[in-house]
Amino acid sequence: MISARAALVLPALFLLGCSHIPEAAADPDLAAEIARIQAIDNHAHPVRYVPAGQAADREFDALPVDNMEPQSDPVNLRPGAPLLLAAAQALYAASPKPRTMQAKGEAYPAWVLDQMGVEVMLANRVAMGSSIQPPRFRWVPYADALLFPLDNSGLAAQNSDRKSFFALEDVLRKRYLSEAGLSAVPATLADYVARVVTPTLERQKQGGAVAEKFEAAYLRSLAFEPATRGAAERVYGQFAARGVAPEADYKTLQDYLFRYVAAECGRLGIAVHLHTMAGAGGYFDVRGVNPLNLESVLNEPSLRKTNFVMVHGGWPFTREITALLQKPNAYLDFSAQSLMLPPAALAATIREWLEFVPEKVLFGTDAYPYSNEMGWEESGWMAARTGRQALAIALTGMVRDGEIGRSRALELARMVLRENAKKLYGI
Repeated sequence: MISARAALVLPALFLLGCSHIPEAAADPDLAAEIARIQAIDNHAHPVRYVPAGQAADREFDALPVDNMEPQSDPVNLRPGAPLLLAAAQALYAASPKPRTMQAKGEAYPAWVLDQMGVEVMLANRVAMGSSIQPPRFRWVPYADALLFPLDNSGLAAQNSDRKSFFALEDVLRKRYLSEAGLSAVPATLADYVARVVTPTLERQKQGGAVAEKFEAAYLRSLAFEPATRGAAERVYGQFAARGVAPEADYKTLQDYLFRYVAAECGRLGIAVHLHTMAGAGGYFDVRGVNPLNLESVLNEPSLRKTNFVMVHGGWPFTREITALLQKPNAYLDFSAQSLMLPPAALAATIREWLEFVPEKVLFGTDAYPYSNEMGWEESGWMAARTGRQALAIALTGMVRDGEIGRSRALELARMVLRENAKKLYGI
């Protein structure tokens, strides 16, 4: 059984609600040209090269879920899956993985990008480090811990998954406090945002961050509703030093802090990334991840300078997320879907997005160390291959149906694979 992180719900062969069911064949010449485009991967979790005998890299995720309760694994992620075997053959046929890593050394992660056809990978990590550096890797740190400054034992008690998650978030919050020169949260909300939240975001921006990532869907609903400063101050002042805040009151504080962080990201010129897909674990709140929960955020006039990227493209709510692309600051990628779904199923969704607002669609893999058999290298290769195949199928269908010409198809391919991301992040 592989890591529970991989255990997303396996969809049917065709996504519900898609208006186009493409043929599972792409024009071979178009597919070949798409395969040659060097991509920008909007979302992944690369692992640093660590010499033998040294402690393993554990900063590839703020919530590495190694100890979650077991659940059913999607077919694509099971040991012996054909695509996984193909990835291992493509990457390590000439030399076994440990020998390849040793031979490449610090250059190994960049070598993996070369095999994926990726020029730049946005590295979703707690911290960067040797072998994971610009210009090939760009940092996307985590902001969730900033939303939960109070006693989280009540939230942690909801189920075993959240018990482990909030323990990890408490550790990360202590790290951010230490970096701010503090040993405990300040007594007032004004001091907390001034001495902890803003300085943390500014340090990360100075450290090269191009976006801030929220895994909040693993911790609560994405319904970040409007909340006044006064209401948030009352909750913080009452419970910062003692007791467990009632869940509804604590949510008000979280809602306020999320919008504060989002506004600061806009001021600093960095994007906000949000997990929007059914996630790992048998207790994951699928209803709470519906991207429509974010509509009040996207409609907030004070946040229009902040760009929001809905990571993983909202599955299974792909029709709902399509409608949100009309918001001027809303973007999405298809990371993880390109790992979990067959090409034809993903192609149906990509085509709908490209027929609606193609400038907002980004390529992504969600490369991740899911298991011993499927590291970030194999999963990244698999997702990059499927993503390109799906894009080729979608564009072939659009050309075949007379919606676009071949030159426009190639233009759209370049937009999805790299140009949209270059413009969004200033790469």
